[in-house]
Amino acid sequence: MSTLYIDRKNVRLDYDADALVFYENGERIGTIPLAPLQRIVVRGNVSVDTSLLGKLGAHGIGLIVLSGRRAEPSLFLPRPHNDAERRLAQYRAATDPATCLAIARDIVQSKLQTQHDLLQAKLDTRPEARYELSRAVRGISGMLQHVASQPDLAALRGLEGAAANLYFAAFAALVPASLNFHGRNRRPPRDPANAVLSLAYTLLHSEAILAAHAAGLDPAIGFFHQTSFGRESLASDLIEAHRAAVDAWVLQLFNQQTLRADNFSTTSEGCLLGKAGRTVFYKAWEPVAEHLRRALDRQTRSLIRTLLPNSPQGDNGELSDSGFDDSALDTPVIRPA
Repeated sequence: MSTLYIDRKNVRLDYDADALVFYENGERIGTIPLAPLQRIVVRGNVSVDTSLLGKLGAHGIGLIVLSGRRAEPSLFLPRPHNDAERRLAQYRAATDPATCLAIARDIVQSKLQTQHDLLQAKLDTRPEARYELSRAVRGISGMLQHVASQPDLAALRGLEGAAANLYFAAFAALVPASLNFHGRNRRPPRDPANAVLSLAYTLLHSEAILAAHAAGLDPAIGFFHQTSFGRESLASDLIEAHRAAVDAWVLQLFNQQTLRADNFSTTSEGCLLGKAGRTVFYKAWEPVAEHLRRALDRQTRSLIRTLLPNSPQGDNGELSDSGFDDSALDTPVIRPA
């Protein structure tokens, strides 16, 4: 076990003898050893003893708290990596226009490639959506040829935005019509597919923050996503190449009816995934999240090598080949950076 999901009301978490202890209505109801845990995801009316927070940090366990009906995330990070030279190199690169642009180009290239590959793969299996898919594949394929020639970040963002519009127009043709998905929307999401995309992206973003922090990088200092108050810009950079893999997984959830429209409710706060649906979601998410964590780990190590080419990787180990193992997904040839 690497991730523990807690989604229930009136539970208190405490610590005792290297174990996480659960209390409900003042009664001890169970324990889980801390040793195998890497992160805990909490949603609902759950209270956490302060002594437990200290122990989680000491054990290198991140705590992700999803608050409110919209599951707004707050993170409690474990102790930081000791090599501050990595963060200094990151700051230098982020303030050097040429280096920043080169890294940003790689990020956008990877994102567009994964979007292209997902839609291309669906061309053979979804003939009813051939027009929308073909149009987007052609458009994104052309844009891929121009990523390297974009002169600055503003132009690069314009290209990425145009590709996103094409991509989600085609993606809408793949989503079951009963879900009323007509494009990406959020804050709040207005349909079941957008609700699940938002929750999955939130969890992926949190994983990217944890990965950056564990690698000794500053999650707030990005390259394609520039520094902005309250935003973990590097985490936003890291997840771009993995969004299409998450999108493919969300399609699978609905097309296989793992999640259905009756798992959701619509209120003035938007479309919300109910408790039973969240249980299904977390169970299905964890195997995919394991692949994504390994990919994020490879990305952070690759970035460190870019930032510090003459420095050993240290306790991050040797740099392995980048790429995403999509064997858990029903989509061939998804290749994030």
